[in-house]
Amino acid sequence: MKKLIKNGLIVDGSGEKAYIADLLIDGEKIEKIRQNIEVDDAEVIDAEGLVVSPGFIDTHSHSSMLLFKDSLLEPKIRQGITTELVAQDGMGPAPVNEETLSPWIKAMKGLEGEYEVEWTWRSVKDYLERIEKLDLGPNIAYLAPHGNIRMVSMGLDNRKPTEDEMKLMQENLAKAIDEGAFGMSTGMIYPPCCYADIDEFIELGKVLHEKDAVFVTHQRSEADSILDSMEEILTIGKESGCKVHFSHFKVCGKKNWDKFPKVLARLDRAKEEGMTVSFDQYPYVAGSTMMSVILPPWAHDGGTDKLLERLKDKDAREKMKEDIANGIPGWDNFVEFAGLDGIFVTFVGSDKNQDVVGKNLIEVGQIKGKEPLDAIFDVILEEENIVGLVDFYGTEEHVKLIMSRPEQNVCTDGIMGGKPHPRLYGSFPRVLGKYVRDENTFSLETAIYKMTKKSADVIGLKDRGLLKEGYAADIVIFDFEKIIDKGDYTNPIQFPEGIKHVIVNGELVIKNGEDTGNRSGKVLRKK
Repeated sequence: MKKLIKNGLIVDGSGEKAYIADLLIDGEKIEKIRQNIEVDDAEVIDAEGLVVSPGFIDTHSHSSMLLFKDSLLEPKIRQGITTELVAQDGMGPAPVNEETLSPWIKAMKGLEGEYEVEWTWRSVKDYLERIEKLDLGPNIAYLAPHGNIRMVSMGLDNRKPTEDEMKLMQENLAKAIDEGAFGMSTGMIYPPCCYADIDEFIELGKVLHEKDAVFVTHQRSEADSILDSMEEILTIGKESGCKVHFSHFKVCGKKNWDKFPKVLARLDRAKEEGMTVSFDQYPYVAGSTMMSVILPPWAHDGGTDKLLERLKDKDAREKMKEDIANGIPGWDNFVEFAGLDGIFVTFVGSDKNQDVVGKNLIEVGQIKGKEPLDAIFDVILEEENIVGLVDFYGTEEHVKLIMSRPEQNVCTDGIMGGKPHPRLYGSFPRVLGKYVRDENTFSLETAIYKMTKKSADVIGLKDRGLLKEGYAADIVIFDFEKIIDKGDYTNPIQFPEGIKHVIVNGELVIKNGEDTGNRSGKVLRKK
């Protein structure tokens, strides 16, 4: 049956001025957008007084394994997200091989949480076909993770690739894109991505340029060395010709806030040089990742199993504490820029250490009766690296400064488990309610553009991100006067207010704020 959305305020995703009109859906596509559409035998959705927008596109998501537990991805669909880009930070489910499967499964648990699922896939094609069998809520798009590409080409060792290994990496990246990946992600602070030098990334960037695919990066530093780190990424883009996209862009740590003018000036210069540069951002002053990022890079050499061995070694522990205290040039030292009192445990893998969830590292030390670093080292060891964190790094002024940049689009970067970061449940409604309606940071039309068409352009989606005749009917209908995020760092697991209806590929997945039971999401592949 056709669906007719009547009398809504159409904010079409282009950034152009909103207007009142009807919208007709036929099957999975938008058939008409105009005033006073009359159709017999259509399901009518009354949108008077509501905003009708393209479905939101999350360009930084960690849902690749959560899908097997919650294929609706309820925290995302209920905030209006209809498409997710997964396998971020150079870590994803595929490709994998037999030799490295065990340590990689452990590494993925540390990043995305633990889910009971048999890894029957090996290639990107295998994985996408596997999740295609799930009843998906939103659409899923995939990035080829650099860590996986490197791992299946040369293992998990901290070294440069040989010439043959570099060629194999390029071949494996090209294969992943041919199988549907929209680009490559890398996490330059996570092993094995952090072992790669600029030359390796330039060579891989040449493949991305050839395939018209995007280079998505958690850059090497978001703190002390951010300017050098940005220069590295921009050089990769310039030398290889590929499009570059910075993940969760920010400047971490009070002592680095004076770098903001130079950071923004470098973005301006990249535009003047004709580069295609973009970034995403979540609208909060705290970040979230795996707890083991507080450990120096050398502690991760060889993967999770080697990390756990080092945590058992007294001398290695003392060296870790020494490096955390003194720093290592070029390393983002989370303890230094966030402080022991600004890093909180969000989840652990077992029941054994549930008492530390929601506690900062000083409190963890008090609970365990040990010095804070020794206490959290014990927790990481006991939980086999399945420990998450939230870290406080910035200010509201800086969030708005970055949000207002033309390169910016919105993301969540949310990770499920324990007490997750509230961005998992509220990023998009927070932008619309707090920053647009309440603080007038920019217009509603600009905000929707940053959530839809801008994001689609980054990924390379050709038929989504706009309300346009012939485009996929991914649509969110919300009350602009009521929309807002509800979760906070103390009680993050709260759905937002104001989202009325969510339509994915023409089907109502959320209707009047309730789950309809429809699951109409698709696996999207690069064409």
